[in-house]
Amino acid sequence: MNDRPAEQPADLVARLRAAFRTGRTRPLSWRTGQLHRLRALLTENGPELAAALGADLGKSEQEAMRTDVDFVVREIDHTLEHLADWLRPEDAPVPERLAGARARTQYDPLGVVLVIAPWNYPVQLLLAPVAGALAAGNAVVAKPSELAPATSALLARLLPAYLDTAAVAVVEGGVPETTALLAQRFDHIFYTGNGAVGRVVMRAAAEHLTPVTLELGGKSPAFVDAGADLAVVAERLVAGKFLNAGQTCVAPDYVLTDPATARALEPLLADAVEARYGEDPAASPLYSRIVNERHFDRLAALLGSGRTVVGGGHDRAGRYLAPTVLAEVSPDSPVMQEEIFGPILPIVEVAGLDEAIDFVNDREKPLALYVFSPSEETRRRLAEETSSGGLGFGLPLAHLTVSDLPFGGVGESGMGSYHGRYSIEAFSHRKAVLEVPVG
Repeated sequence: MNDRPAEQPADLVARLRAAFRTGRTRPLSWRTGQLHRLRALLTENGPELAAALGADLGKSEQEAMRTDVDFVVREIDHTLEHLADWLRPEDAPVPERLAGARARTQYDPLGVVLVIAPWNYPVQLLLAPVAGALAAGNAVVAKPSELAPATSALLARLLPAYLDTAAVAVVEGGVPETTALLAQRFDHIFYTGNGAVGRVVMRAAAEHLTPVTLELGGKSPAFVDAGADLAVVAERLVAGKFLNAGQTCVAPDYVLTDPATARALEPLLADAVEARYGEDPAASPLYSRIVNERHFDRLAALLGSGRTVVGGGHDRAGRYLAPTVLAEVSPDSPVMQEEIFGPILPIVEVAGLDEAIDFVNDREKPLALYVFSPSEETRRRLAEETSSGGLGFGLPLAHLTVSDLPFGGVGESGMGSYHGRYSIEAFSHRKAVLEVPVG
């Protein structure tokens, strides 16, 4: 239990910075020790974390463990296995005029890092970047989301019990507390959330010339080619879209396909929803709930944007909105104006690949683009002629789980990346070192 009295943000940051300046966080032994402690937090408190996620988001224990707890454990294990190699200085060649000199690059920790997490995966999206910041040798302020109050309170209790409180702190609260934190000078700010708040974070960081990583979102398309196995496509779209009731930043936001393929895909999507969640998804233990009534009302207002293929049922009191597929959706409809971030999957019809590429390129760069096509030429063109944070062929969301791939957005969907070695790069300065003999 953390009995430390509440601190003002300026005092808190000053205390952590003082600890960082002692060199406390630099040794590899401290870094790996903190990662082992963070891993223990997750493995020893899995059921309690899952219960908190269930209270906040209606997640099943199975989903909570897989997508939040176990995800971070795997990330920590990967980091522990490779950290010493990642941190090893790298020699660089020197020009002939500096013969006898030696050059290298080395990773230096930045200092005090602020991690601001969202509510949709409140364990994963707080602790995965915290793990990266600790592995890089930083002191950390962790800010869990107030919109997931049970998880926030639990993490605020557990983190000080497991981690070095001289260098790691948790700050709970909403907009006032976050605003007060952002007024401080940090050495890096890592924010996951929406673009509107991302702009607020970036403006605050600019006051101190603080570098930022912004993990945002956007409308991630899924292009379905006429030659794809549509039964497999439907199963994978449903699994990726309706995980966490669609409240996933890399979920397929909408489907792009030609009219004939759209008609063929519709009943298969309905079948896939029933196969996954049963005839009544409200009774399925695998189906989550909308985080709060404000988001429920926003999503319910989008249901009239197209012809309902499956779903559409909703219950405000229970924050339940059924897995819903909408067909014949116009690009100008309300559901296509901003990231849906909920269990509604629109199908937008295009004439073919050329129009699909233009459709994607005419809009903000998405966090992910998913492609279902057996055609190598189609896959090549979408890889080369579009821009997105990540590109997945054949399976939504999966690229997020590969620790050796960078995860991040581009343009409106974010800046910077992390996971695995890329977390070390995000939370470190790669310093150039040149040694020239004096005598």
